[in-house]
Amino acid sequence: MDYVLFGIQGAGKGTQGKILADKLQAGYFETGAELRRLAKEDSPLGQKVRTIIESGHLVPTSVVMEIVENYLTETLSAHGGEATIIFDGIPRNAEQDAALRSILAHHERDFVGLHFVLSREEAENRLINRRVCSVCKIVYPHSYPAPRCECGGELVTRTDDNAEAIKIRLDIFESETLPVIKAWENQGSVINIDASKTIEEVTKEVLEATGA
Repeated sequence: MDYVLFGIQGAGKGTQGKILADKLQAGYFETGAELRRLAKEDSPLGQKVRTIIESGHLVPTSVVMEIVENYLTETLSAHGGEATIIFDGIPRNAEQDAALRSILAHHERDFVGLHFVLSREEAENRLINRRVCSVCKIVYPHSYPAPRCECGGELVTRTDDNAEAIKIRLDIFESETLPVIKAWENQGSVINIDASKTIEEVTKEVLEATGA
């Protein structure tokens, strides 16, 4: 069973996704990280991604899905087709949703969505108060008490974690991603997780919901 992570920014789906991946020994597809990894390669796909990123343009859905297909093929080949895969950061809109479903169907993958449910008000509060390590880029919630990351790096506020930028990101989530989540819910393909709890409580709910 593969898992597709959904959730408003600040809901903690990345944190929980990595915990689940570690528990299941699953492959973890995070769109941004995979783009950065490929951009360092000299493969035809890597060169294509690097050209798009360097031009400053958004990566089109067709290329994102080419990256998904590449990741799936490599991961399944390495694990004899038996790997569980967790998708984080995709699909963000209806176009990506249709394309991702097509790829997963082609590979005959069983999948379900995990929706980390959090109010917009709480999401805004978390985003504007969270910090990120200046060295390893791990994100820490506002409740983290220390001024430095576990790696020793200084914790700083992201430049895009300001009120105006946060509003834009949450507006896009509500207009483009939320309808996708609703469609999955209507099809009975989503497990809702209460993301308002502590990290430990959310982890417990995720592991129970997935049987991990």
